[in-house]
Amino acid sequence: MSATGVDNNDPPVYTLAEGCPVRDPTSSMVLLGDAGKVKGGALGLLADTQLIETLAHFPRERIPERVVHAKAAGAWGEFECTKDITDWCSAAIFKHVGKKTEVLARISTVAGERGSSDTLRDIRGFAVKFKTEEGNYDIVGNDLPVFFIRDPAKFPSLNRSHKRHPQSGVADASMFWDFHVHNQEGVHCLMQLFGPRGVPRSLRNVNAFGNHTFKFGKPEDGSFRYVKIHFKPVDGVKTMTEEEAIRLAGSEPDYHIKDMYNAIEEGNFPKWRMCLQVMTIEEAEKFRYNIFDITKTWPHNEFPLQEVGILTLNKNPDNYFAEIEQAAFSPSTLIPGIAPSADLMLHARMFSYPDAARYRVGPNYQQLPCNAAKKVYSPYQRDGPMRLDGNYGADPDYVRSSFRTIRSGPADVAHSDWVGKVRAYSSDVEDIDWEQPRILWDLFKKNGEDEVFIHNLSGHVNKALPEVQKGVIKMFAKVDEEIGKRLEEALNKLGENVDHKKAPPSQRALATHRK
Repeated sequence: MSATGVDNNDPPVYTLAEGCPVRDPTSSMVLLGDAGKVKGGALGLLADTQLIETLAHFPRERIPERVVHAKAAGAWGEFECTKDITDWCSAAIFKHVGKKTEVLARISTVAGERGSSDTLRDIRGFAVKFKTEEGNYDIVGNDLPVFFIRDPAKFPSLNRSHKRHPQSGVADASMFWDFHVHNQEGVHCLMQLFGPRGVPRSLRNVNAFGNHTFKFGKPEDGSFRYVKIHFKPVDGVKTMTEEEAIRLAGSEPDYHIKDMYNAIEEGNFPKWRMCLQVMTIEEAEKFRYNIFDITKTWPHNEFPLQEVGILTLNKNPDNYFAEIEQAAFSPSTLIPGIAPSADLMLHARMFSYPDAARYRVGPNYQQLPCNAAKKVYSPYQRDGPMRLDGNYGADPDYVRSSFRTIRSGPADVAHSDWVGKVRAYSSDVEDIDWEQPRILWDLFKKNGEDEVFIHNLSGHVNKALPEVQKGVIKMFAKVDEEIGKRLEEALNKLGENVDHKKAPPSQRALATHRK
């Protein structure tokens, strides 16, 4: 075995993609003159299938990268159930204590492209695919417990504001903060992002959250409870400073991916405790927050974490493209015993994620080994490009056929029994939306982390236009007047380090208009 992990003891014969053996894949055929010299220069032949095939395949090797979550580390592993919850949840991964389930995980940045630096301040996506005997189950969350918005109509705009300016083609702080000043329900998430845990030391040391509220239950009797999902790193949460992150972004832009890969190769397997917060229907009816609002958390002192399993990543992919780049995760990928709640953001993601995979990878992306479930019989989803299996042969491709008997699967957790008395769903910002950000600010001060927060926040806001900066100061002053004052003072000290005259004309016009 070579240092690259390739076995050279029994080398294969190189062939064309259709299987024809090739004598020398490193040279092209050319037309020679009578004297053995090249005739008319190095004129290649269209009959040189090897040359044509190689050249034609090369520009087609890439598939569209993810619009968000483009850069990631990924690995295989297992989940082991550590607590018996079968009295109230029948999901396959919790069948009994000690049960192990194969998993595929992908941990990503959100805003940056595949070639971007992975240590920059950003939310990290945390996706896990459980391959159970009752189908695949995906948890698709983030490393922060809350999100920037709760109305899916804003989702494309949110992500565009965090990416590149449509005119300049570069990241734009004015665009970033202008969005949030006018969509202030995200202030809790902003405080989490610019707080001391905004940049992880390692992907092995991130908290992870399912974010949405889900329904875990027993389909056989229709019972369920509301659940929030957490993953807590066994090795603890570890972070890096803004200065460390920026330095590594320049010297080691793939720092996090390398760290994850090397740790697994060395047998230092990353582990997380999977924990649940559980709420009954009766508790949900009386809870002071809308339980479907992902800009808010459930207090741990009221709904303590219950460990239900250990997630371990113990095997790197043999091929990154095949197993990680083509992997597709969606919160719509559920199994009996687990169902969606009435969270509108969750419902939108349940459409958007599979739709993105159909566009990016193809309509039969579920057949790829990284995505394929252990047992599948879905004859009403057939044909299309790159169909890999037998396409169900002569089995009927229409429902209720008399020629092929199909057994029904188990009932699902009831979808119609939504909570009826929780607060009305709204994208508008209300007084209650400022409660948890204020609690977080008090926690920052108690732990001596307020200076770090102001430092991180002001450094980013200082890149925005002065008019946008004023809006940011006013927004954070609503959390606590002290934040607004200290942020303004920090911005004044930083001074005019950014030449705002060089901002895109559209942004300069925006600032002038508001003045």
